[in-house]
Amino acid sequence: MSLNRRRFNQGIIGSAAAAAMWPAMGSARDEGKPVAGGTLNWVYYPDPSALIAINTSSGTGQTIGTKINEGLLAYDYDLNPQPVLATSWTISDDGVVYTFRLRPGVKWSDGHEFTSADVAFSIERLKIAHPRGRITFANVEVVETPDPLTAVIILSKPAPFLITALAGAESPIVPKHIYEALKPEDQPRLEQTIGTGPFILREWVPGSHLLFVRNPNYWDAPKPYVDRLVMKIVLDPAARAAALEAGEVDIGATPVPYGDIERFKTDKRFVVDTTAYAYSGPQQQLFFNFDTALLRDRRVRQAIAHAIDPKALVDVVFFGYALVSPSPVSTALPKFYDPKVQAWPFDPKTAEQLLEEAGLKRGAGGIRAKLRLTQNPFLPSSFADFLRNSLRRIGLDIEVQRYDLATYLNVVYRDRAFDLTIESLSNTFDPTLGIQRAYWSKNFRIGLPFSNAAHYSDPEVDKLLEAAAVEPNIDKRRDIWAKFQAIIHQEVASVDLVAAGGVIIANRKVRNFAPGAEGLNGSFADIWIDPSA
Repeated sequence: MSLNRRRFNQGIIGSAAAAAMWPAMGSARDEGKPVAGGTLNWVYYPDPSALIAINTSSGTGQTIGTKINEGLLAYDYDLNPQPVLATSWTISDDGVVYTFRLRPGVKWSDGHEFTSADVAFSIERLKIAHPRGRITFANVEVVETPDPLTAVIILSKPAPFLITALAGAESPIVPKHIYEALKPEDQPRLEQTIGTGPFILREWVPGSHLLFVRNPNYWDAPKPYVDRLVMKIVLDPAARAAALEAGEVDIGATPVPYGDIERFKTDKRFVVDTTAYAYSGPQQQLFFNFDTALLRDRRVRQAIAHAIDPKALVDVVFFGYALVSPSPVSTALPKFYDPKVQAWPFDPKTAEQLLEEAGLKRGAGGIRAKLRLTQNPFLPSSFADFLRNSLRRIGLDIEVQRYDLATYLNVVYRDRAFDLTIESLSNTFDPTLGIQRAYWSKNFRIGLPFSNAAHYSDPEVDKLLEAAAVEPNIDKRRDIWAKFQAIIHQEVASVDLVAAGGVIIANRKVRNFAPGAEGLNGSFADIWIDPSA
């Protein structure tokens, strides 16, 4: 593990939690000889709404789909690209031509040959339908396919982040012969989840489980090592903790209440991996619906910011397993985060004064206004409770609306029936991909999940985002992002709160569960079960 990565892990979770990392890395990056066979029981939440990340950046698609559909590349812990469906690649000196040589002999799980036509189709589909893909591939003019094993991406302008955006979790390659019959916004049916990956999805019972079986014709034999994956959907965190302790499930991402993590650290049956994997860039933020009239008043938005104590949020909701992250650029991305951007001071008196100035007087019961608050169900429910209590103190009556993931996406991104929403829009490995989607006016698109939910629009911000996306010089790019952060913070376009990375808890018999930068969003081709553990 590199020094920079070690420092980041210690920063993201605090020194006490970081001290537990050494046993975790033994299983995440295992040195033993893999043993074939067995079933991996994997606990998961929320109930999936999407399986394949071809038209969504939902965590469910990124986590589930990678076991079925691969990317051109994968990435080591330091984000160096590794061959998957592409065996080699070159980039022109001017940064606008990417040439990929594809792996020969790869077949889709229905027996069709994998070719460059699948690559060209997938990139065009991602460009149309994926919240981040619309940015990643915005400058793609054409994907040429001179032969079945060569794909050439030609850009109109450089995209300095593109070579790091080709993992299966971010840019999955899907079979053209299946997906060309689907609308861009459609997810495949069970029988259409065809991939080149290590597993085949055999069964999906919503609310219960997903069953994956080993792909017997996987190109990277003898992988995968396990015969079956059973993803068990368990919505209650206490029930997930009980299932782990009873041995009913083997692994999960932040599967237990934050308050239980310390107990699992002391249980020798488990590995607790607090690594903040480089592909994620964790960030949790409060977005305003700018179509709600009173929220268009900056004084109201600033009052809300002053009413929230981010340090208390870290302690109460995340039990210390997070950092205050006050800018739209996560503190997890030190290359681009501007430390001059600090959290609005926790100051309820100033918040009250701002609301008075905005004409929101206390009425019956001391209430100034009523607002609807929802949150991404990946986050602990206590997050919304904390904000509700904080805002009630300044006279804002908050109705917390809780939904399953599918309903949440419809309410926020299709129906727009919310006033405030707590999101978990990861910065990913690059701010252009993780952040631009949420503030770029051209990314306001009804029904597109994890896009510009706020309906925020600022011409100067658009210019900065578009400039950062094509600037190859890292120092100039950093300066552009600093200007962006200053505007967003001063305008209170959002209230950026914390960076809470995931915590993997695994039975010690589970080996090599996260061999690269994608963490559990990797393919699971390398995972194996140690019968001697």
